[in-house]
Amino acid sequence: MRSAPLLALVCAVAASLLAASASAAPENRCGWIVNPTPGNWWLTDRDGDWILATQGSDREALGMENIGDISAGDYRAVNGNYGYACGCMKVEIGKEDGTQFITAVYSFRQLKLAQCDKDKSLPKVE
Repeated sequence: MRSAPLLALVCAVAASLLAASASAAPENRCGWIVNPTPGNWWLTDRDGDWILATQGSDREALGMENIGDISAGDYRAVNGNYGYACGCMKVEIGKEDGTQFITAVYSFRQLKLAQCDKDKSLPKVE
């Protein structure tokens, strides 16, 4: 029958599409949210650095406005008005050429700096 190979192909394509959409499901990531200079943002968690935005790049996570003004909460300034905070965010992620990216930010909850300071899975912010 000719329909059996076609059915197998359709099933394989459907399975790969489901797997791709499952990997893009939002996940919770907690750690240091760092904004050291204008236009540069990343999250450092137990899995490393996740780039949100880089000055001069067209790549920026959707939903950056959901982060808000981190200096309004528990915050450490290190470069004039720029610095870092501790927080958790619901995000979608991606990886390209060994670099980890946050592609979308759905929500952000700022935490006390002490919470990240005490977390042994997080590196110290320099």
